[in-house]
Amino acid sequence: MITIQNLTHIYPGARKLPPRTAIADLSLDVKDGEFTILSGPNGSGKSTLFRILCGLALPSAGTVTVAGFDLFAQPAKVREVMGVVFQSPAVDKHLSVGENLKIHADLYGLKGADFVRRRDGALSWTDLDGRLDHKVDTLSGGLARQVELAKVLMTDPKVLLLDEPTTGLDPMSRRNFLAALHKLQKERGMTVLMTSHVFSEADDVDRVAIMREGRLLAHDTPAALKAMIGTEMVVIQSKDTEGLAARLRTEMGLAVRCLGDEVRLEETENGDSLPLLERILERYRPDILSISIKQPGLDDVFIHVTSKAVPDHALALDLKRTGT
Repeated sequence: MITIQNLTHIYPGARKLPPRTAIADLSLDVKDGEFTILSGPNGSGKSTLFRILCGLALPSAGTVTVAGFDLFAQPAKVREVMGVVFQSPAVDKHLSVGENLKIHADLYGLKGADFVRRRDGALSWTDLDGRLDHKVDTLSGGLARQVELAKVLMTDPKVLLLDEPTTGLDPMSRRNFLAALHKLQKERGMTVLMTSHVFSEADDVDRVAIMREGRLLAHDTPAALKAMIGTEMVVIQSKDTEGLAARLRTEMGLAVRCLGDEVRLEETENGDSLPLLERILERYRPDILSISIKQPGLDDVFIHVTSKAVPDHALALDLKRTGT
């Protein structure tokens, strides 16, 4: 449903600054009816990619097709099948819920009974019943986000782009918003591409794509990504993180990495972490504040992938194909 091929975007230099490559020869496919989360550290290029997919920026090179339409040659066709929820609020807080929906409907030529039918259908999943006359600035953050999603759903999009839509929501509002989004995605068969930094939001999606320095480093199912770094990992907190890590490397020959105040061992012998944990405790107990065995989550995958150096020749890494 979304096909990105060899996309590159270079920002021209300003004053004495050199040009900056935000996206470097990136290729990515999002299948019809698939829910994909796109993530990456700050400066990874995902915001630039989102702007390009929304039609707000033209790339330096490459192609993008959405539902079979060329994004740059047929933008009007793409707009007919695409809905967008931006990170920054895109509703007028001084207007009522109903007025915001009516303005959006007018932009798409929805009028009369057709507008009422679509409006009521778009609101049917929300907690906005009886609130059409309420101004948006009187609503909670979660309800205001529901207005934004309902507004977009009135046009029955085949493709839905969302840029960190849960930013600023409390945990319960975030959970409710995502539950509704997943339900709507399945019921309507929408293709969803959503940017997010919260990896608890990615456990139930079809695929996760991770970018860094404008390149695609990983793109696979959550289960496959977690399996990439094994079934278990040992995590140690120490009084001297760097010192303990150096001793584990030189004295025990272990491949460890430091992350903040943690020493992480992601590849254990035969996937059995307990004997290793016992040996580490036996030798280094005075230096250890805590030690645990945990199953890797998507946040661990993110750290594992983005902390590695990106080779100059890297394009897109298909983990399923390479198994690395």
